[in-house]
Amino acid sequence: MQKDLLLITPPFTQLNTPYPATAYLKGFLNTKNISSYQMDLGIEVILELFSKHTLSELFEIAAENETITSENCERIYALRANYLKPLDDVIRFLQGKDQTLARQICTGNFLPKASRFEQLDDMEYAFGSMGMQDKAKHLATLFLEDLSDFIIECIDENFGFSRYAERLGRSANSFDELYEHLQEEISFIDDISIDILSRRIEEVQPKLICFSVPFPGNLFSAFRAAQYIKENYPEIKIAMGGGFPNTELRSLTDVRVFEFFDFITLDDGELPIEILISNVLDPTSANPDHQKFKRTFLLQNGEVTYNNTSLRSDYKQNQLGTPDYGDLPLSDYISVIEIANPMHSLWSDGRWNKLTMAHGCYWGKCTFCDISLDYIKLYEPIAAKILVDRMEQLIAQTGETGFHFVDEAAPPALMRSLALEIIKRKLTVTWWANIRFEKNFTKDLCLLLKESGCIAISGGLEVASDRLLKLIDKGVTVAQVAQVTRNLTEANIMVHSYLMYGYPTQTVQETVDSLEMMRQLFEISILQSGFWHQFALTAQSPVGLDPDAYGIIPQYNEISFANNDVDFVDSTGIDHSKFSFGLKKSLFNYMHGIGFELPLQEWFDFKIPQTTIKFDFIEQCLEDETNFSVKPNAKVVWLGGIPQVVEQVKTKKGLTNHQLVMKFHDISESFSIIIEKETGEWLLNALEQLSPYEEKLLTYKQLKTDFDSQFEDFELFWFSKPIRILKDHGLLVL
Repeated sequence: MQKDLLLITPPFTQLNTPYPATAYLKGFLNTKNISSYQMDLGIEVILELFSKHTLSELFEIAAENETITSENCERIYALRANYLKPLDDVIRFLQGKDQTLARQICTGNFLPKASRFEQLDDMEYAFGSMGMQDKAKHLATLFLEDLSDFIIECIDENFGFSRYAERLGRSANSFDELYEHLQEEISFIDDISIDILSRRIEEVQPKLICFSVPFPGNLFSAFRAAQYIKENYPEIKIAMGGGFPNTELRSLTDVRVFEFFDFITLDDGELPIEILISNVLDPTSANPDHQKFKRTFLLQNGEVTYNNTSLRSDYKQNQLGTPDYGDLPLSDYISVIEIANPMHSLWSDGRWNKLTMAHGCYWGKCTFCDISLDYIKLYEPIAAKILVDRMEQLIAQTGETGFHFVDEAAPPALMRSLALEIIKRKLTVTWWANIRFEKNFTKDLCLLLKESGCIAISGGLEVASDRLLKLIDKGVTVAQVAQVTRNLTEANIMVHSYLMYGYPTQTVQETVDSLEMMRQLFEISILQSGFWHQFALTAQSPVGLDPDAYGIIPQYNEISFANNDVDFVDSTGIDHSKFSFGLKKSLFNYMHGIGFELPLQEWFDFKIPQTTIKFDFIEQCLEDETNFSVKPNAKVVWLGGIPQVVEQVKTKKGLTNHQLVMKFHDISESFSIIIEKETGEWLLNALEQLSPYEEKLLTYKQLKTDFDSQFEDFELFWFSKPIRILKDHGLLVL
């Protein structure tokens, strides 16, 4: 099984689905007939770690080394037989291979319980609407998290399900600490990882190994693996790319890094990797790519050199091919549910095919974001037909019909085209995406997205303060966010909001008022999930590039390794970190539908001011929504079917009136409209032309012109009772 490239995602990212970078790269390499093999080292390590024979060994090591010190870990060790007995079966259940085990898991005495189970308050309430399978997944997740706590305390303090030694990678301006740890004896988990890696290298025999490092929590594992390869396979070249180097390593100067890696590439990886493998396979001067690289750090003459001498242009999005999930053990990924919120569980439950609607961000203005970097600023959408072609190819390849679009912010116009193309091809898919809460997400667009299979949307509200939203240049208002989340919720699309606190110049009052906004959004059920994070100053964001304009003083360090997160002093002098626990605790309760009646002070152990937000502010935002007139070029779509029609004749005072009774059937109900015969016949013809299966959709202007050529006053007809009924059942203006 010899391949030219081995693509690796180092431990750890997600348990439930592969991180998509290597699948994207493999799909591209297929278009160039470059042979490659990919592996998710993280899931392979997790499956080996959480197995009976390995955990048995870990329990023995912990006892021998006398590292069991806490009461919680003493309990887990005492119950080790109870943990080991169901372990392999629990893993199989979470892999979807033994669903009947759910009933056993949900009994009170099947799984042993340590500290993670203390958070369970009224399970029947939390899971009443989610069912036994989800309840069992949650209990099984807590079971694994108990074991994870034991591993962290007694075996390896750096362990985490979705990260490893993250502290060493986060904001490591100097390579010193990471380098020192790499000189230490390898850990038990490192040993598992290297054993798996060595076997794969022997099978694949690659010429070039490429590590995709998306997060700080993948960095140490990548270096540890590269260290092993250098020591044991010095003839193999090693490269690193991905989200972490793209954002953090742009100022790299430390030559010691190249004791581990030969190349570090930045930004889009397709062309850099193609040129790398070209140089590796043919290092002669006859190669047109000889010693010409694309956005690549390497060591030359004992110094770190940034080589961007290739004149070749990056590929367009439609040239990159379809992501290829081949080689990955798709049936072995583990679905977990950490909390009982159905929207929140999407990140960890179920396997999703990952796709991107567009490269970069169509908005590209948010001041906290790295909009100066190519992965944000270079916006290039992909045609809807190409996207759905790729969806069909992935369904055929993986057998999975779930898709997560991982855009910075999916463009509404492209989402509309995507939804129409899905409907036109009569595909049954389930998908979700990240958006900006902008006004283009009308009620009708949300209904169309739902019809195409969209089940959830995540988006950044950031700070629920119009002053700060303007400072962020988010391009939305709180009222607008409320209206969009209402439109999505009424279309039965779940909504998750990313929330921020501690933005430069944010006051305590604004933090409290933001929490009150969240309370109201959750209380009236137009927001289903959320997550608070503290503002982080990044070097490539507008705030980082012009800190004076935002009232902060950066605390710069000398940079030889990573440079992204920057410490700073805010002119307000507020310690925003003290709000973290209260904000997250309140949100946890709101996501479970409880705690709305409690005063905000209840969530904090220090004095906070009363909110200045009126108790019905969000409800008022929804009532005050402006009704926009229909744009002439708006597309009109009828999602329903063709009705059964019966003509009826009514005579009153000598006047005969011919009417059509149209009976419609949709999934939820049957309904009828009665309309004058002539206009009814026109409407019947129009509904056929408004089908989403038509090649070209009619516009409101075209409908109006046709109607007015036969009758009078289309606007009056458009707002008539029969049309209002149809608007409630699938007549959409987009």
